[in-house]
Amino acid sequence: MSPTPAKPGGTRIPSRRTVLRGAFTAAVVTGTAGALFPLLDRDPAATARPVPAPGPGSGSRATSEEFAEMYRGREIRGTATVVPAGAPADDRVAVAAEPVTEIRIDGRPLHVMRRADGTYLSDVRHYESYPTLLETARAAVDELGSARLAPPAAHHM
Repeated sequence: MSPTPAKPGGTRIPSRRTVLRGAFTAAVVTGTAGALFPLLDRDPAATARPVPAPGPGSGSRATSEEFAEMYRGREIRGTATVVPAGAPADDRVAVAAEPVTEIRIDGRPLHVMRRADGTYLSDVRHYESYPTLLETARAAVDELGSARLAPPAAHHM
């Protein structure tokens, strides 16, 4: 390997390899910081609010969240309903309840997924999660702008 060439006056010019290595390192550090920032910048007041399981004597269905509103000229409706997963195996074992969620924007369904921490994310904003269905629906409307949701795909068998 040859030494780094010197400019007139005795200062050394960095080699191409040194410049590229520095640029690559800066890019990796910047990318890592950008990926970790949302995790570290989380607002402690916006903690997850899980859907409560139905209590004793609540019947087979208990709605925990329901809304219908006009937001930025779009009609959004949503529900989160707790549906028991099944009957207890015996008197000592209670079966966990499974929440069923639905959001509609201008009558078209928006696919919503519930995360393990109790927050929601949608197909439109799938890189960010929200503590409530209403916030998830509003974020989807913000992202859609004037575009409409595609109609649900027909399942062919």
